[in-house]
Amino acid sequence: MLSQAKHILASQPFSLLLGAEILNFSTGCVELIVPVRPELLQQHGFVHGGVLSYAADNALTFVGGSVLGPAVITSEFKINYLKPAVGDVVIARAIVVHQGTTQSVCRCDVLVRTGNRETLCAVAQGTIARLSRGVDAG
Repeated sequence: MLSQAKHILASQPFSLLLGAEILNFSTGCVELIVPVRPELLQQHGFVHGGVLSYAADNALTFVGGSVLGPAVITSEFKINYLKPAVGDVVIARAIVVHQGTTQSVCRCDVLVRTGNRETLCAVAQGTIARLSRGVDAG
């Protein structure tokens, strides 16, 4: 499963631009990281909220796909920013909360790591939907 997830991530140009990687991927659980570099910061020196949202959204979609199959999209998601993100690596850890036949509800913790210390900076929840047959997935 992990090699298939890495292949899918590698086919996403935006993920490549951010340098995202999937470290762990199994049914109902995923861990995605984004290395922090100066281009990803906002004017106060914090990781930009868009980077945190990207990490949450992509982790939610991958974990939803782990139970629904790879042809999925985010139907909706919400994110709560808890504190400014300052660190070397953004980590998004997502789990499936509920699985149906056509959609799953998932939750994600977004953390930043500096050395061995991790700080929770955002939480997100989303609904991941299976693409209908006949819908062009791109």
